[in-house]
Amino acid sequence: MNWYAVYTKAKSEDSVCRLLQSAGIETLNPKIKVKKFIRNKYVYVIEQLFPCYIFAMFDPEKYAHMIHFTRGVKYIVGKEAPLAVHDEIIATLRAGMEGDLVVIKPEKFEKGERVLIKEGPFKDFYGIFDREISGRERAMILLDALHCKIDIESGALKKA
Repeated sequence: MNWYAVYTKAKSEDSVCRLLQSAGIETLNPKIKVKKFIRNKYVYVIEQLFPCYIFAMFDPEKYAHMIHFTRGVKYIVGKEAPLAVHDEIIATLRAGMEGDLVVIKPEKFEKGERVLIKEGPFKDFYGIFDREISGRERAMILLDALHCKIDIESGALKKA
């Protein structure tokens, strides 16, 4: 048996997974926790890592017809026949998961390390990492261009 990608109707990923699991089919429905600005404040929301897609392990000769007609499923990915997803992709996804959530670990920086700002008003500016600001997922960097210290989200930085 192989893993296959199943394309679902919008917002039907969870219900399709439940239906397939009740039929004895193993599924993978990775989600991610993202920070969004909603109603004038930042909140964490859980979203699908791959909206409208889930992964299912099954024998296509035995289960493809049943899966195709499962409520919420649009189709199994593949034109003529279902296309198998490589086991390495599934293993990599699972290795980065805690429960149903894919956990993205932010890069760790050393004091004095050169960094590039990836997003926000200072995008593409270089700076020198100064320190993390506790409990806020933020960091203090020394901005090269303006010769000043700024407080910025840690996720917006990468090693230069």
